[in-house]
Amino acid sequence: MSRIGKRPIDIPGKVTIDIDGQSVTVKGPKGELSRVLPGEVAIVQEGETLLVTRQDESRAARQRHGLCRTLVANMVEGVSQGFQRRLEIQGVGYRAQVQGRNLILNVGYSKPVEVEPPTGIQVAVENNTNVVVSGIDKEIVGNTAARIRAVRPPEPYKGKGIRYAGEAVRRKVGKAGKK
Repeated sequence: MSRIGKRPIDIPGKVTIDIDGQSVTVKGPKGELSRVLPGEVAIVQEGETLLVTRQDESRAARQRHGLCRTLVANMVEGVSQGFQRRLEIQGVGYRAQVQGRNLILNVGYSKPVEVEPPTGIQVAVENNTNVVVSGIDKEIVGNTAARIRAVRPPEPYKGKGIRYAGEAVRRKVGKAGKK
């Protein structure tokens, strides 16, 4: 039995859940998310908790059991609290700014790089070097943060670039350190 899959999902007070066959819709104070679950799993609401169970003991059902439970739990958490990823920009002259909805990055290229976030995602900049990506869908927040980081990933010699907050970048010794 999947350890993650058998854990119940607690539903906060302001969140409502509609289950229509394999379709799950979660509404909360921050917004609404919906997802169609695969046929190998079933979802049942019991009072203030949700239970994700599998239909049979096939390999596909066992593989998707914990995944579907985590996806639904992320939907519940997203509409009640939301998700955010923080990025740090390091490097002399590297900075970011928000122009309208778009994020403008000056990270050492000849022209500024413009990143347009998907709908439902907010981008904020603090101190010109800290970028906060927030939204209700954990998957889209993570993908947007990864797209921003991919503009200039941190390099191993000087550590310049865009990194996640708290990310440790393995540094290499340059030519001068060779003996």
